[in-house]
Amino acid sequence: MALRTLAAKKTLTTARQGLALIQSRSLQTFSLPDLSYDYGALEPAISGEIMQLHHQKHHQTYVTNYDKALEQLDGAMSKGDAPTVVKLQSAIKFNGGGHINHSIFWKNLAPVYQGGGEPPKGNLGWRIDEDFGSLETLVQKMNAEGAALQGSGWVWLGVDKESKKLVIETTANQDPLMTKGPNLVPLLGIDVWEHAYYLQYKNVRPDYLKNVWKVMHWKYAGEVYDKECPQL
Repeated sequence: MALRTLAAKKTLTTARQGLALIQSRSLQTFSLPDLSYDYGALEPAISGEIMQLHHQKHHQTYVTNYDKALEQLDGAMSKGDAPTVVKLQSAIKFNGGGHINHSIFWKNLAPVYQGGGEPPKGNLGWRIDEDFGSLETLVQKMNAEGAALQGSGWVWLGVDKESKKLVIETTANQDPLMTKGPNLVPLLGIDVWEHAYYLQYKNVRPDYLKNVWKVMHWKYAGEVYDKECPQL
């Protein structure tokens, strides 16, 4: 009888410790990143109204839904609910991708007085000339790819960490560049969803693509490139 009582107490203690561990475990959540410039600082290339709506409404929605999906995933996994785990993957990819992509996009932009629109220098500038012939050719190719993209998505300039070469890719919806290859690292991405330009440019996406380069923050792209491809 004494052994049974001792075993029961140990089982109860273990269960309580497990419950305490679960309760103390905090689920990782994400938050909307701050911008390093005012909403109106990119005008006239991108209006302050677009920037505010894009950041506060659209990006915030991706963050909110991403956190919600992760919370549901955590609950489903703790219950061993495999169908729900699988079902949640599309929401996690879409909203998580939206958060990842927009977090890069804001850093890809800068007001003119902070260097927006200045051409790339250093290793990245040299690599662009080597792979595309000139910056003008690169811009033309990205604008053509962005204008031709059907529906919503992104056009990217990335670097292949294995070949060390630059690549231009497009992704649909909120798919991150990594979905096109595990070795691809985004240097800059242009959002070609209508919410990124419609209030200002209506349905003329090519005009938006032409003007966004006036506030492109090549310095940030160059820093990422140097980190991924040092001493090239």
